[in-house]
Amino acid sequence: MNGAVKGRRRYESPKRREQAAATRREILEAAQRLFERRGYGATTMAAIAEEAGVALKTVYVAFETKSGLLRALWNLLLRGDEDDVPVPERDWYRAVLAEPDAEQQLRQTARGSRIVKERVGGIFEVIRVAASSEPDIESLWSRIRTEFHAVLREIVESVDGKGALAPGLGVERATDILWSLSHPSLWELLVRERGWTPEDYETWCADTSCAQLLDQGGTSPPRPGVERAT
Repeated sequence: MNGAVKGRRRYESPKRREQAAATRREILEAAQRLFERRGYGATTMAAIAEEAGVALKTVYVAFETKSGLLRALWNLLLRGDEDDVPVPERDWYRAVLAEPDAEQQLRQTARGSRIVKERVGGIFEVIRVAASSEPDIESLWSRIRTEFHAVLREIVESVDGKGALAPGLGVERATDILWSLSHPSLWELLVRERGWTPEDYETWCADTSCAQLLDQGGTSPPRPGVERAT
């Protein structure tokens, strides 16, 4: 019995885990191609298996359902890797919050937005369209919107804490503005439909965010307990 257990442990080798991870990644990449080409509803698990060159059972073992596969794909594209670390705990996001200069915070946010959109832009539209007819995807869509707004709100709160928001502009309205400028639907319009380069989008988003959110004149008094940066 002990020998059998030991043998099983040797079988679950690092090499086997690497192969399983590689297969999982191939399935995700195949799913992305088909989802973006055909849409969520018209893409079957069998088609994904064929596209990935694996058995259908392998796809089900790895992801259980098509909605689970789409959710895993979204998490991969959003984060850039399969580490189970949410965006608010990512080093790049914590660095944005720690940036002492408000304008640089917004420009770093625009850069991060561009990098993420290059990964998720196409699949975002797949999720948005599928949400209207698939309850599981509607739940994912709702979570995406809520988390996206919350992530940007924390950045705006940091800017506000420096006394750098434009006079009369509250955190809620400023977050809505930044959320709209950073929204994947706007990326879809400007980059995919109008032919802007990703760099064009980043520059425009950064410049517009700074113009709309920041106190450009620097004449308003700092808030109590907040020293204005010089």
